[in-house]
Amino acid sequence: MDIMENRLFSFIREGNVNEVKKGIELNPQLINSKDERGSTPLILATYYNHKNIVQTLLDLGADTNLKDASGNTALMGVCFKGYTDLVEILIEKGAFINEQNAMGGTCLIYAVTFKKIDIAKLLIEKGADRYIKDARGNTALDHAKMQGVPELIEMLK
Repeated sequence: MDIMENRLFSFIREGNVNEVKKGIELNPQLINSKDERGSTPLILATYYNHKNIVQTLLDLGADTNLKDASGNTALMGVCFKGYTDLVEILIEKGAFINEQNAMGGTCLIYAVTFKKIDIAKLLIEKGADRYIKDARGNTALDHAKMQGVPELIEMLK
């Protein structure tokens, strides 16, 4: 990673939207660059729940469907963290709901595993496939049963 990329990722961690915007405008190729963990600026901004930076990156053309080194997208991350507003924004901007990571996890599986009922409901409303199986052969319903959350179990039947 070069010095400009390092600075960009530092500004994202700090929540400095003005410097992030300036950095991307000066070096547009940085918009979908990756840090040492394979995170893009968008993935990192969503991880830190920096909504203003997320919106800025999307306005500047960030790809919503790039994956980190583990195969996770920005949408997957916000589903397990519980950032409902970012889930809505990313879906609106074209994030793939049914994408799978290296372990076969999906946004819906993450929402269920981390007991994010509102996000699971939103994903189902937006067309999440409840029958996708992870690498261990478990669906979102199987995860709901493992977590013992009646509301999720009922939602996924």
